[in-house]
Amino acid sequence: MGLFEKLFPRKVSEAAVYTYFRTLGGYTPVYTSFDGGVYEMALTRACIHTFATHVSKLRPVVSGPGSTRLDRVLAYRPNPWMDTKKYLYRLATIYKTENTAFIVPVYSDELMLRLEGFYPVLPSEAAIVERAGVPYVRFRFPNAGTAAVELDRTGILSQMQYRDDFFGEDNRALRPTLELVNAQNQSIINGVKTSASVRFLAKLAQTLKPDAINAERERLVKDNLDPSNAGGVMMFDAKYADVKEITTKPYIVDDKQSAMIRESVFDYFGMNDAVLQGKYTPDEWAAYYESQIEPFAIEASLVHTNMAYTPAEVSRGKQIDFTVNRLQHMTMADKLNTVTQLFDRGMMTIDEGREVFQMPALGTPEAQKYYIRREYAEVNALNRQDGVTEGSEGDASSEGAGVPGHEPAPADGSEPPV
Repeated sequence: MGLFEKLFPRKVSEAAVYTYFRTLGGYTPVYTSFDGGVYEMALTRACIHTFATHVSKLRPVVSGPGSTRLDRVLAYRPNPWMDTKKYLYRLATIYKTENTAFIVPVYSDELMLRLEGFYPVLPSEAAIVERAGVPYVRFRFPNAGTAAVELDRTGILSQMQYRDDFFGEDNRALRPTLELVNAQNQSIINGVKTSASVRFLAKLAQTLKPDAINAERERLVKDNLDPSNAGGVMMFDAKYADVKEITTKPYIVDDKQSAMIRESVFDYFGMNDAVLQGKYTPDEWAAYYESQIEPFAIEASLVHTNMAYTPAEVSRGKQIDFTVNRLQHMTMADKLNTVTQLFDRGMMTIDEGREVFQMPALGTPEAQKYYIRREYAEVNALNRQDGVTEGSEGDASSEGAGVPGHEPAPADGSEPPV
């Protein structure tokens, strides 16, 4: 069984009559892959690659009763052909390149009752069609043919969505910028080629026939301008009245124009030099995460949840989330300071702190507890008389010790000092 048969086990009869699904805007719900070369330019591919790389770091978390199997599937291998990192990278790349990404479910049985995983597909065309009152997504692939999947079983992620009720717009708006990028690259290439060549104007002292002129030109070039002429000395005889070098000044896009073209691409993809080159500060990363990664993570969470669970299961708390520990992107000094502050205030456990530094969890009961800095008494033991050893500095054994606003009451029954 090939990949196509595995993803689309239920073949819909080719003789079945499909009609386009009617939308409110009257726009035909058809997606067509854009052939404008968005992924063929070095700068645009770098922007897409950076986005997809950061998305691949997202961690799928499956919550709700009876979700152990699906949690294990998403954590390591969302489908039999991809691990989680490759799956998220592929999904994000299609999403940024096409503004629409499709996910089809993978089932372990022919009756399509047991969900085995998810697979991102890149069709040449997709359309929302209807058959017997049931909406389908009909995919056309360049080599594999045509297949249809029920709309409620298909995951669709989209951005820049305006005219179509289901799909995002193509990247036609980026075409003028892509043409400028291509022109800039070509000018650099031509400029390098022109500057690497040496040109001379030779004036003959006598009149020669055209064939003799061509032969003399070839001889002059071979004897004097060949790369093997390491000495750099040019010799010519009395045949020439004069020989002078022609200096050319090729046009190359200047720095300001180049920066404007680069900024235009960055504006379209929500990118900047700091993130692209991995030189970002915590504030720059936070801005990029909130504007690009987080919206994708939210939509991916909703799409995967709706594909995997029925509305009744969702109402019982079953859901799939894609999250990232944003503290991992801080500098080492910021990590140490933040983890220390959060741990001392009872907002982070030992294992949560170890996760920030990409250290394995201890898994012990003590590593799952929260502590407040009062000689590090356990939060649940602060109000117990035997919570801390007697004689320790600060005497955390007193009732309420270590918690602001809960100082121990005076022995004489008077009000504690404010």
